[in-house]
Amino acid sequence: MSKKKKREIPIFDHPIFETHCHLDYLKERSTEETLALSCEKGINKFITISVAPGNLDKVIEISKAHENVYCTQGLHPHEAKHWTSEVEQKILNHSTFEKVVAIGEIGLDFHYNNSPKEKQIEVFKRQLEIATEKELPVVIHSRDADPETIEVLSEMAPQMKKKGVIHSFTSGPELAQTAIDLGFHLGFNGIITFKNAQAVRDIVTLTPLERILLETDSPFLTPTPYRGMENGPQYLPFIAEKIAEIKEVSVDEVLVQAYKNSTSLFLS
Repeated sequence: MSKKKKREIPIFDHPIFETHCHLDYLKERSTEETLALSCEKGINKFITISVAPGNLDKVIEISKAHENVYCTQGLHPHEAKHWTSEVEQKILNHSTFEKVVAIGEIGLDFHYNNSPKEKQIEVFKRQLEIATEKELPVVIHSRDADPETIEVLSEMAPQMKKKGVIHSFTSGPELAQTAIDLGFHLGFNGIITFKNAQAVRDIVTLTPLERILLETDSPFLTPTPYRGMENGPQYLPFIAEKIAEIKEVSVDEVLVQAYKNSTSLFLS
């Protein structure tokens, strides 16, 4: 019996801003092929995210090579143990480059604890300080660290001219509401299409559309109906559709507002 054909990626009338992907991690297609395919599906701006000392330079190179690609500078909490004065100086130097639009991916991850907890908190705070100094927004990762993330953001966010986003949001309603109250956005990706992710869909329901960003976090977290395949920005239309369904609004409304949110946060 032949496999059921997967539903084709829908194409809408409004452009889509991919706020979180890892273009240098993609393996199935080249960056050029990925961007071309994504543009065919209506995605016209991309942010490729830094996570480790080894790709601080790489994301800048990608952004230089493609007019519609922007990037970030920062260390993921898994990499906090690799924070050095040299890494800090590189992030500070790179942060003035015109296509660096945020400090990230930064934050706390106590699920895997790939770096010691106290070191994660120290490096998270230092990178928030850099974002404050440079007047850049932040891209935050938080997993199994809701109380500590709330504590750090409550302390430091009031000094930040630009706030940012808690990306790939899978935390609880208390962190969601705290982030919203402090002026942050929440980023949603393919997780909201997963069968067992009702708790994340509940967060979408409580989040004002004016605070929602669209992302894939590709090559990870491929949305239904393409789970099991490498993720890419081209699948963003499925995420927009799901948000529209959850919030009981039109896809057009989601796309227009999310694009406005993204450009206002990262490009204004």
